[in-house]
Amino acid sequence: MNSKLTSLLEQYEKQIKGQTQNIRLLLSSVLAGGHVLLEGVPGTGKTQMVKTLSSLIGGTFTRIQFTPDLLPSDITGSTIYNMKDSSFQTLKGPIFTNILLADEINRTPAKTQAALLEAMEEKQVTIQGETYSLPEVFFVVATQNPIEFEGTYPLPEAQQDRFLFKLQIDFPSLEEEINVLKHVIENKGNQEQLNPVIDLDEFLTIKREIEQITIGDSVLDYIVKLVRRTRETDVLRFGASTRAAISIGRAGKAWAYLSGRDYVTPDDIKMVAKPGLRHRIQLSPHVELEGATVDQIIEELVGSIPVPR
Repeated sequence: MNSKLTSLLEQYEKQIKGQTQNIRLLLSSVLAGGHVLLEGVPGTGKTQMVKTLSSLIGGTFTRIQFTPDLLPSDITGSTIYNMKDSSFQTLKGPIFTNILLADEINRTPAKTQAALLEAMEEKQVTIQGETYSLPEVFFVVATQNPIEFEGTYPLPEAQQDRFLFKLQIDFPSLEEEINVLKHVIENKGNQEQLNPVIDLDEFLTIKREIEQITIGDSVLDYIVKLVRRTRETDVLRFGASTRAAISIGRAGKAWAYLSGRDYVTPDDIKMVAKPGLRHRIQLSPHVELEGATVDQIIEELVGSIPVPR
């Protein structure tokens, strides 16, 4: 693994306590060129996790607080008439950045959420019929509160499918929570200034190295069988798409790279399967009534697929 990436990971884990696996999964998704949806109750450090990552990666960072009255043009930009020059002028919105934090994305209606669709899939934005390219390094990390909290709007399936991973941020254990309090309270007023560890050129170099990671035919077959199994079982109302299989393959490469290998194993796929599928499938009503969870079903499906040797 790249030495600077190792340093970035060490500093990241030092700053964010008790989220080691989620940190590595978040970094894997970003290195794979994907976007991430973070879900958890308020106050569990979702926003801080993204802001810390942005401090360690060189480039521009923008945070948008999603609210019920936010308009699509507040994200993408708009065209105004310049009376001085007697011409129309395009004002680019905050989406034109390298790292975009869409904070509490499910606090805004679907119409505004949809403003991110084109940008996340095609890395471009259309303003009044004109198309503008986004930076080569562009990824969205969105946070959301569980939909049972008041004042939230569930993300449409098409929007969720644009995210490579959905990570769930749980409450920390007793020991981890004590460490968080010590870290924050003892350093209050004397916060460590984080400097970028990797610039954009180095980031792109690492991405190209990840693209060269070997993923054998047997592992590809394993991914496809897993995704197709989600469509063939009656415990799910609908299964995952081909985009899900592609995402899991790319994430598997990034996870292998972070693990110090130049090839993907079935264990890498098992590691990224749950965050790569949990937002792309939906339980059948009778399974929900029985109290099963999406993660439990994914574990059962993964366990039902023979592991290639």
